[in-house]
Amino acid sequence: MVVSVSFRLVSAVSGSLKRRVKRPVSAGFDRIPPLSVVGLSEQQAVEQANSDVLVYTSTFTPMKNTISGYFFFLIYSLNDYRRQEKTVMKLVVDSETDKVIGTSMCGPDAPEIMQGIAVAMKCGATKAQFDSTVGIHPSAAEEFVTMRSLTRRVAAGSKPKTNL
Repeated sequence: MVVSVSFRLVSAVSGSLKRRVKRPVSAGFDRIPPLSVVGLSEQQAVEQANSDVLVYTSTFTPMKNTISGYFFFLIYSLNDYRRQEKTVMKLVVDSETDKVIGTSMCGPDAPEIMQGIAVAMKCGATKAQFDSTVGIHPSAAEEFVTMRSLTRRVAAGSKPKTNL
């Protein structure tokens, strides 16, 4: 997001750069835990969609915080916050085209993972392509390609459950 804003500023001031940023734009928010989004939120998708919106979600404790984190904190007697830290992910899919039109993630490594998701979405990735991708193991990123159970189906024009 900072890079996008920088390009716009330089372009506006000098008129020399003609780079246009098109959707989906990824955004990372510097917070603990990190939050990143790409594309449309569930609310935006429902408002703009001509067909139903499929929502896939996942909440879990990252593996690196369960096994290795547990022993690290036992040895050094540090705060066990990271061991209890959860990750939340969401895929928003257009039911008519099967295109992934929005993703969000809150948890460790979210900005780095979502940058890769942004590239896939820019190329028009579908949910079927996500499902056929072999995840990088062990990493939280592999959860995006293993979300196979539909969490909810939201009819176009109806009220979404959340705005993220």
